[in-house]
Amino acid sequence: MRTIEWNSEKKTIQMVDQTLLPQEYRRIECTTIESLCHAIRTLKVRGAPAIGVAGGYGIALAAHTSRSETPEEVLQEVESAAKKINNTRPTAINLSWAINRVMRAIREKSRTKEEIAETALEEAEKIADEDIRTNKKIGEHGATLLQNGDRVLTHCNAGRLACVDWGTALGVIRSAIKNGKEIQVVACETRPLNQGSRLTAWELTQDKIPVTLITESAAGHLMRHGKIDKIIVGADRITKDAVFNKIGTYTHSVLAKEHNIPFYVAAPTSTIDRDHHEEEITLEERDPDELRYIKNIQLAPDNVPVHNPAFDATPIENITAIITERGILHPPLSL
Repeated sequence: MRTIEWNSEKKTIQMVDQTLLPQEYRRIECTTIESLCHAIRTLKVRGAPAIGVAGGYGIALAAHTSRSETPEEVLQEVESAAKKINNTRPTAINLSWAINRVMRAIREKSRTKEEIAETALEEAEKIADEDIRTNKKIGEHGATLLQNGDRVLTHCNAGRLACVDWGTALGVIRSAIKNGKEIQVVACETRPLNQGSRLTAWELTQDKIPVTLITESAAGHLMRHGKIDKIIVGADRITKDAVFNKIGTYTHSVLAKEHNIPFYVAAPTSTIDRDHHEEEITLEERDPDELRYIKNIQLAPDNVPVHNPAFDATPIENITAIITERGILHPPLSL
């Protein structure tokens, strides 16, 4: 079942509420742009490919719920919705990429109010369908890098929950296992929101893929003692000089370099940003209470200052290769 999809009968967006896992699997419905933006901000839907699809469907939702009479007024509403959705999370490029793609299709093909809605949905559905095919291709290419018996460390969640289906980093592992290789996964819990323990461990146990959960601080210890063979992570944006991914990724890359462990990034080419460098990208700063509390249990004083970036940047020189749907990019990386 897809992580996110369009309900054609109700003309709404349906998605897995990822904040409830692993205690509860529930699908929720976004009926307005405000509810969609809230779902993206609060990480009910998360992962670069998934929020890209959410953005595409958001444009379709705005067009289908518009009460304006003229095409010009509908287009104004849709453009306003595009800005609102795009501002929800600044670091991941797939969100703006998908929104811009749907908006471009509308401007090129639509003349009437009905055509705007039809074109928006058609393009959003294309993006969703392509995501699954893209991830399968990433998996095919990446599986060639894994050997039978490998112990693979991953960070955060770059699985089917972060996409429409299959996944990027976890898609590589799924494809390798599908090809008959025995792979064991080591999943970092990924504080402060525990996407590794709540989501990655849940996904893999659902699929009966062997997984061991560790804290981030245990990763170096395992690498030093030869317990990690490869590292595969996803990406939210890849610039000319850096890979942006969940906070903690850079630390893993430094440890991998120290211990001569291959460090791979699995991501679709839509995540590649050829126009910018690291210093030009805004790093999302999350709510301080994500560190002060967990599930309403207080972990720190209310008045303690908090720095809570959602992402960090890993220099390209720390990357062994980037696995895309078009193939594997080896150093020197020319993006």
